[in-house]
Amino acid sequence: MKPNAALSLLLSSAAGLALAGCASDPNRPGITNPSQPGPAIGRGIGSAVGAVGGNVVGAVVGVGEGTVAAGKVPFDNTRRVVRTWRQETTTDGRTIQVPVDVEVDQYGRPIGAPKTVAK
Repeated sequence: MKPNAALSLLLSSAAGLALAGCASDPNRPGITNPSQPGPAIGRGIGSAVGAVGGNVVGAVVGVGEGTVAAGKVPFDNTRRVVRTWRQETTTDGRTIQVPVDVEVDQYGRPIGAPKTVAK
């Protein structure tokens, strides 16, 4: 299919959908009388099918999102470093603060001392 033909097909489809009257206002009269049994039944069936179809699609999307979220859990390696300070007394009698770093996982459980880079 040529690019021009594909573009014209896409534009004509978009124009057809725009002119099809997708938006409907129940307060505005349409072609049919909603008080008659045929259009009333059609509107009721359409509403039921739309509600059921929407819930089915929502359920499928929810299952997909849940599956993706559960699949990412084993690969979550979020780690943080928590720094605490302790006091030590030097050999000459001074009291100093010494940092103590503890690496924790995403739940705050200690993993161990973080790897230090030699300078």
